[in-house]
Amino acid sequence: MTAQPMLLVDDDEVFRERLATALRQRGQEVVTASDGEAAMQAAGRGKLAAAVVDLRMPGMSGTELVPHLLSLQPELRIVVLTGYGSIASAVEAMRLGAHNYVSKPADADDVLAAVTGEARPMPTASGSVSPPPTLARAEWEHIQRILADTGGNVSETARRLGITRRTLQLKLKKYPPRV
Repeated sequence: MTAQPMLLVDDDEVFRERLATALRQRGQEVVTASDGEAAMQAAGRGKLAAAVVDLRMPGMSGTELVPHLLSLQPELRIVVLTGYGSIASAVEAMRLGAHNYVSKPADADDVLAAVTGEARPMPTASGSVSPPPTLARAEWEHIQRILADTGGNVSETARRLGITRRTLQLKLKKYPPRV
């Protein structure tokens, strides 16, 4: 990273400050914001190295914030933080110009790898290392979590995902379970 600060935007104060502290311990200069308005003010004050933006925030969502930040700083690398249930929103944010996404809970190393675009090896249950999941794989895993939560009820899963039952069925056929 450069000497320019990284912007960290998250409405969860405890998470935001812990992540900011961890990033600072790794040599990053970090500016924090609790919402979209504060993030816009920070981006207007000077050049940023990157922005890490939570998708689900009161007021201006991360999805709404991405294009605003890019209008102020077109070269800004934006990484979205996505919590449980927002993979579709992460995809939308990337369509709007974000460069990468990280699932919560995220640590500073995950965030830095996403900002720089470096793949961070992930340990498997056996202790070996595997490449990070693709967006399609992350979506598949999210669908499987919701399916498990609903006891396999496809209609309820589709409702919770905000998609039609037919779309869910197509997604389930596209990525059949591994044997």
